[in-house]
Amino acid sequence: MENISENVRSQMRKGVLEYCILSLLAKEDAYATSIISRLKEVNMIVVEGTLYPLLIRQKNQGLLAYRWEESPQGPPRKYYSITDKGREQLAQMDEAWNDIIATIEKIKN
Repeated sequence: MENISENVRSQMRKGVLEYCILSLLAKEDAYATSIISRLKEVNMIVVEGTLYPLLIRQKNQGLLAYRWEESPQGPPRKYYSITDKGREQLAQMDEAWNDIIATIEKIKN
């Protein structure tokens, strides 16, 4: 039963990961390893192999931009930032998320 439960959690996480990335970057710019760390802090476990394709897709969609910054601890880092289009998408996701939560609460109650 634990495998089923973890599988369900994993599928739900994948469904909201793009939303989480935009939400994090709306607060401040970040590089990939930092994004992974911040997600892990809230028990959203993500690996680089999952994160990088999402970042690339969001950048290609015009939702994110990036810049290179020197790092005191090695090579330069690619910092991602949310664009105006990304903020519009995030606002739509916020609205959809609130609708989903309200619907689920109605069903549960």
